Amino acid sequence: MIIQLFPLWALLLSVMAYLQPTLFVDFKGYILPLLMVIMLAMGLTLSPKDFKAVGKNAKAVGVGVLLQFLVMPITALLIATLFGFDSELTVGMLLVGSVAGGTSSNVMCYLAKGDTALSISMTAISTLLGVVFTPLLVAWMIGTSVDVPVSSMLLSFVKIVLVPVAIGVLLNTLAHGLVRRIEPALKYVSMFAIVFIIAIVVALSAGKIASVGALVAVAVILHNATGLILGYWVTAWLGFDKKVCRTIAFEVGLQNSGLASALAVKFFTPAAALPGSIFSVWHNISGSLLASYWSKKPIKEATE
Repeated sequence: MIIQLFPLWALLLSVMAYLQPTLFVDFKGYILPLLMVIMLAMGLTLSPKDFKAVGKNAKAVGVGVLLQFLVMPITALLIATLFGFDSELTVGMLLVGSVAGGTSSNVMCYLAKGDTALSISMTAISTLLGVVFTPLLVAWMIGTSVDVPVSSMLLSFVKIVLVPVAIGVLLNTLAHGLVRRIEPALKYVSMFAIVFIIAIVVALSAGKIASVGALVAVAVILHNATGLILGYWVTAWLGFDKKVCRTIAFEVGLQNSGLASALAVKFFTPAAALPGSIFSVWHNISGSLLASYWSKKPIKEATE
């Protein structure tokens, strides 16, 4: 129940951070360590077989990853341009669109009776590819108007994402029994870390929220909806079965927005982290609603 109410906790702490930002702003330096904890927890849920499984679903993984790094960044830029966002918010939207899929996609996929093994494989691969793709995509799409520190971002991705995930996979391989015993606690640790990151970002950008928060929320909702819809319908058009279509919809539509927020604070401005913070709350709401709907529609009877 605590995990299922994640959006509520995120919303409540965000409201607290907005009303009393001084309670959270001093924790700015904890954003990256908290993110590394999240990445370590993710790595602890993975094993080498998850990466080997990619070969068994190569076509689906390939299409999903392609959509992940095409649909979401392009949609982010189009929406930011349509809404007339300044450079800060545009960078924030692009960071959300260019990061890998979020780990919550695995849970949503399971609840929606999708292909959980495929979901885990896609999350693992997109996370590794994102180490290179995210900085390059952001630089390519907005680098002419904003100074994007590509080399520094690449190095940070290695330290923040690659190393913790690799350590987690290694620990899971060498001490699988111990990891399985502590696994139930990992989701609570990750949830707390994400919620706290969101609160810190909200506190740091409280002034900006007052003027553009509602508009950014609408943009984020459109962005997320586009990813979910195109993730499903493009794969359906390509002839994949509905189980795979559901899986890829979640992988494309649900982003690692906590990472996007952390990168925004580190390399740009707190205001640039606003889209990622709102996305973190919203995509768990939309993902839960969609998973609940699909869970009641067996694949053979689905008529989406």
